[in-house]
Amino acid sequence: MSKLPTQQLRIIGGEWRSRRLRFVAVDGLRPTMDRVRETIFNWLQFDVEGARVLDAFAGSGALGIEALSRGAREVVFLEKHPKVALQIKDNLSVLNALNAQVWAGDALAWLQQNPQPFDLVFLDPPFGKQLLQPAIDALTLLPGTLVYIEHETALQPTWPSHWQERKSKTTKEFCFRLFIVSD
Repeated sequence: MSKLPTQQLRIIGGEWRSRRLRFVAVDGLRPTMDRVRETIFNWLQFDVEGARVLDAFAGSGALGIEALSRGAREVVFLEKHPKVALQIKDNLSVLNALNAQVWAGDALAWLQQNPQPFDLVFLDPPFGKQLLQPAIDALTLLPGTLVYIEHETALQPTWPSHWQERKSKTTKEFCFRLFIVSD
């Protein structure tokens, strides 16, 4: 069995600040860039500590691991690619992060079967796969839940009417947005 090549990501802040972790380099995997993660976690600076977090379409696990480093109570990682999910588990083990679960399977199927409450949800599905809208539609969220979404600039998702946009930024390639679920 051949090994997939690995790359590295750096944790930006919190308990594990500046630690470098490996992630499996598979086609379509694009970890959230350092400067974008820094912006996201500046937006979330008062909302992560003690939060129950869902990192759907986790990929490298960068967003969920960053949340754990900054004091999240628990993170559930959803990742379809088995070797990528295994790498997230390995990284969590290296960090001795006992408050995390990794589910290796289809995120949409998990979302439809597990309407659990989360304080913060990261939705950053692979680009060009038409997964964002079905994921948005599958979410069952309580008022006050924060939802971070990253998507291609050309994509025009339909947001639920009870989601209020708090922050957003757009580049040539992608948009990233933070919503809060209202009553």
